[in-house]
Amino acid sequence: MTSKDNNSARRIAVVTGGSRGLGRATVLALARRGVDSVFTYQSRRADAEAVVAAVADLGSRAMALPLDVGVASSFGAFATELASTLSSLGADRFDYLVNNAGISLHKAFAETTEAELDAVFNVHFKGTFLLSQTLLPLIRDGGRIVNLSSGLARVSAAPTAAYGAMKAAVESLTRYMAKELGPRGINVNAVAPGAIATDFSGGMVRDNPEVQKMVIANTALARIGQPDDIGEMIAALLGDENRWVNGQRIEVAGGMAL
Repeated sequence: MTSKDNNSARRIAVVTGGSRGLGRATVLALARRGVDSVFTYQSRRADAEAVVAAVADLGSRAMALPLDVGVASSFGAFATELASTLSSLGADRFDYLVNNAGISLHKAFAETTEAELDAVFNVHFKGTFLLSQTLLPLIRDGGRIVNLSSGLARVSAAPTAAYGAMKAAVESLTRYMAKELGPRGINVNAVAPGAIATDFSGGMVRDNPEVQKMVIANTALARIGQPDDIGEMIAALLGDENRWVNGQRIEVAGGMAL
């Protein structure tokens, strides 16, 4: 078998927001399983290059492409660039899509502006919907999609009305996608992280002792979640051992708010 044949036999994931946090953890978890990645970043090129290097150290391949998932008009050009990137990896299709990129909004319902609501909608729901739609010609039949939700779609913890509602919409979309993409053998699931120690929301969980105390007190396993807790779960869900899981919401939160 030639080197090119070897490369084309490897599976490839597309992960949005892969330069940091949960996306980075997912790319690295996939690399440990021998899965190559094309991941997106918005502005932190140095962080993206560090992830590419870390993946290489694990014996896998990764390539980073810029993308703002809140700008749907850019998706067509991104798909063209992705196709070219896949070709450089010896492939014409990819196997897995992880819709991870996101923004936070901690604002009371009564105080949320139209512009703030639109921003959360554009990234979390519209971005997930239209990017997945745009990339359908490039994902293999029998592939897999994971959409990122949140524990806040299940638990109403003010002030996160807009964010929690958009993640609930993503969960509903996940079920529709699973049903409509089933004829192609593509399964679609949602992973809902709990409170995780990343820089999301300005590092609120990672850096605030009061928030940590509250999370620990309300979590059955009595600790803060770590990025690898989510990355490893997503990588496992994409694996062949979970091929019969479809259209599901899977909360990964250590038993929070039970």
